[in-house]
Amino acid sequence: MSQITALDTFDLRFPTSRMLDGSDAMNPDPDYSAAYVVLRTDDDGPDGHGFVFTIGRGNDVQVAAIDALAPLMVGSDVEALLSDLGGAWRRLVHDSQLRWLGPEKGVMHMAVGAVVNALWDLAAKRAGVPLWRLLSDLSPERLVDLVDFRYLTDVLDPAEALHLLQAAEAGKADRAATLLAEGYPAYTTTPGWLGYDDAKLARLTREALAAGFTQIKLKVGGDLDDDIRRLAIAREICGPGIRIAIDANQRWDVDEAVRWVKELEPFDPWWIEEPTSPDDILGHAAIAQRVAPIRVATGEHVANRVVFKQLLQAGGTQIVQIDATRVAGVNENLAILLLAAKYGVPVCPHAGGVGLCEAVQHLAMADYVAVSGTLQDRVIEYVDHLHEHFADPVRVENGRYLAPTRPGAGTEILVPSIQAHRFPDGAVWS
Repeated sequence: MSQITALDTFDLRFPTSRMLDGSDAMNPDPDYSAAYVVLRTDDDGPDGHGFVFTIGRGNDVQVAAIDALAPLMVGSDVEALLSDLGGAWRRLVHDSQLRWLGPEKGVMHMAVGAVVNALWDLAAKRAGVPLWRLLSDLSPERLVDLVDFRYLTDVLDPAEALHLLQAAEAGKADRAATLLAEGYPAYTTTPGWLGYDDAKLARLTREALAAGFTQIKLKVGGDLDDDIRRLAIAREICGPGIRIAIDANQRWDVDEAVRWVKELEPFDPWWIEEPTSPDDILGHAAIAQRVAPIRVATGEHVANRVVFKQLLQAGGTQIVQIDATRVAGVNENLAILLLAAKYGVPVCPHAGGVGLCEAVQHLAMADYVAVSGTLQDRVIEYVDHLHEHFADPVRVENGRYLAPTRPGAGTEILVPSIQAHRFPDGAVWS
């Protein structure tokens, strides 16, 4: 029997604002950051690693929130936790005092996600397989047990979820083999940051096409004339056969979103991402109806499975964008994948921020193998920076994520990178 002996946290910040990497209409100067957690055990086995993504000063409160979960983890039996990860999720999310700070949203909910993801990293390492494989190999019954269906049963109950998963059983082995042989489709946001000049946009767009990407994404919402000019440059380079998504990062009111997207319609945007507040379900539905056939995509700032449920009920999103660290970890993302499968809506995960590509690829691949069973209109976001800080960095070739083969959830940051980027005393900051 082994125990969790410590929950260690680290405030890690990467100075991406110096080159305007990650810049958009709402976040002009982000420093991509990780509120990082390591679950230590008292045996010779691996530790579990997880994190919450922020863009700088938010790490202060996020690290404190993760620290508040230590009493619920330290001293716990590792084998008992890993044999009932659905129960572990409920124990963390439903803690009567910490839950008051949400409930099930915000900083505390994201902190739970960091710890939950660290538990899944630990589970996958102890099983000797990558997380996507661990999830894919679970029986439909085990997968259903991982999900908290509270607040969902009016549209999806355990019996229907079990039926969805059982229907996906046929062909699982073939789909896993396809992933290993061909990878998972990706798109890149690398050309599209709002702070880049036109020459850099054009150069990076050409490089993306040469690298095999069939979809790129541009940030919009700062200035309409700038957006028209930038989209014209990208469309001329891409031609009609490459998809161009646009992302407003919650910049607009509903009517403004519709007017702005209509102005950009001649450039054939594939989707408009986060056109308004992530909490405005009916606003998203109104925008989706008025800008169709341009799709509405959202999810990276959606607080929990309940909001995703309502977005799908209302027709407020035609692209579900899960995020590995926004909701409460793997378990809640599995609930969202099941909701998307029930409504037949493609899942195109948000990534790009430090570690998000490494983490979310496992969820998308498990969705393909064990839940949705399809790659139709599915792509994972990719940005080509900060991967060198991870023990198992993403591998993207010819516009596709190659399936990870190393045990774990992809969330472990290298010790030298931790030492260099600790805020405020790491070498990068001091």
